[in-house]
Amino acid sequence: MKNILIATDYSTNAITALKYASTLSKKLNATLVVTHVFDYPTVLGDIVDEPFPQLEIDAFKTHYSKLKDFCKQNLEDNLQEMNISFEVVENKSVVKGIISKAKEIDAFIIVVGMKGTSLLKEIIMGNTTRKLIDKAPCFVLAIPENTSYKEIKTIVYATDFEVNPDIEVLQNVSILAKAFKAKIQVVHIVTKKEYAGDSQMEWFKEMLEKKIEYKNIAFEVLFSDTIFETLKVYLGDVNADLVVMLERDEFGFFNKIFHRDLVKKMEVYGQIPLMSFNENNFELLHFLDF
Repeated sequence: MKNILIATDYSTNAITALKYASTLSKKLNATLVVTHVFDYPTVLGDIVDEPFPQLEIDAFKTHYSKLKDFCKQNLEDNLQEMNISFEVVENKSVVKGIISKAKEIDAFIIVVGMKGTSLLKEIIMGNTTRKLIDKAPCFVLAIPENTSYKEIKTIVYATDFEVNPDIEVLQNVSILAKAFKAKIQVVHIVTKKEYAGDSQMEWFKEMLEKKIEYKNIAFEVLFSDTIFETLKVYLGDVNADLVVMLERDEFGFFNKIFHRDLVKKMEVYGQIPLMSFNENNFELLHFLDF
């Protein structure tokens, strides 16, 4: 049995992510693990009149009850009929708390909500989502605010022809695609000066076909000097339901799009969930092997 971890802070955008993760878990026949990370000062205040053990017990009880009530209020299904569990974590760092729980339950996806719809700006500014992508041992799925769950029919994977990392991620993405009978659109966007894009894509396609059994994959090269704008248009043209990107430290497609120089030009990203994985964590990439 696989686990989807949904981290919540009880905000409006967390409700959107919770509903999305719930539907996703049903489709994948996975356990939905709902977690909230808290720190004692936010609960106890400055005055401690009781013995610490009792305070610890009371804090966990309070947060557990609040977490369960939050799910009851925002999920239409009866919780008793769902494959769902609740986990309260005490940690001074929200990111460390989420990561520790993801490792403990062997989560294959961490779902988080975004504050507002500009995922690009938030990732660049280094918030919780940004840090989770850096540290998570699994995919991080970021859900834009006000997004309702939509059946995943088209998954877009943006590649920069890093063969081994790309193939490993696509092997796992293809398992998701198979569960939804979805099409994977592999796209590479290059400037017009990079004339070798077509031949590189043919070579990349041949490599993928040798490694990946899933056949519902299409390949496309787009030539443009405005990569970010071209990607936005492309996502609309193919009716993308999910965007997948491989995070790299210094180079590659992801950093071309999320470069700080583009912040001034950014508009709202849209309502398409984005799933990312950090290539530094490839030794941990086993979570979708089911």
